[in-house]
This record gives sequence, structure tokens and C-alpha cells, in this order.
Amino acid sequence: MASNLDKVRVDKWLWAVRIFKSRTLATNACKSNKVTLDGTPLKPSYSIERGMTLEVKKEGYNMVFKVVDLLEKRVSAKLAEPCYENLTPEEELNKFKDWYLFNSGNLEVREKGLGRPTKKDRRKIDRFKDS
Repeated sequence: MASNLDKVRVDKWLWAVRIFKSRTLATNACKSNKVTLDGTPLKPSYSIERGMTLEVKKEGYNMVFKVVDLLEKRVSAKLAEPCYENLTPEEELNKFKDWYLFNSGNLEVREKGLGRPTKKDRRKIDRFKDS
């Protein structure tokens, strides 16, 4: 999906390729120096071009993306994927996987139809978890 654009605002591109859920989140990330190019923080209005490598700090993870193609409008994840190359170091990817595995193992399941635990049940559960 090659576009004929030469430059695009960095906040628009980050939103369009689905790195951020909303343009406001992308803009705020730029304003709080979480999006950098070669260590230099970028303003939301900075114009990016193909071939640039962006560092993005998001939710405690340091991600690195190479701009392959430019988009101004948000597209589906399938169409957005070829527009960037994920150059995030393996350690950062493992950090996310470790977090995900740790949190997915702590799921608590109640049988269907039991509803919420009562206050008495909640105290029993808390005592059980503490021991």
C-alpha cells in the first residue's frame, strides 16, 4: 500500500499505524518527550519521512520503529503492518512477554451463575490468599 506522501506529522503517523489508540495519546506522547529521533525529542507537528527510525516509550517499554511507508489516515492493523518495521530490541520484547505470562497466570475463575462473592466470601478469599 504505497502512498504518494513525502512527509507526515509524527503524531498522525503513530496513530495511523496503530502504535497509539488515539491521536490524542500520540500527541501527548510527543509532548512529554516519549517519541524521539536519534535521541532528540519530537514535537507532534514534526514531519517524518521514509527511512527514519523512531524510538517510542509507551507503558514502560522502549520500542523502536523504522518508517517504511507514510500514512495520514488510520487503516486496519493488517494494512498498517507493512508501513513500519519493528526494530525493538529482544530484551524489550521479552519484558512484555514476561509481564503478559505473569499476569495471565493469575486469572481467577468463578463458576457461571454464582455471581459476585459476598462480603463474608471475600474475607475468606483474602485470608486464603494471604496465607
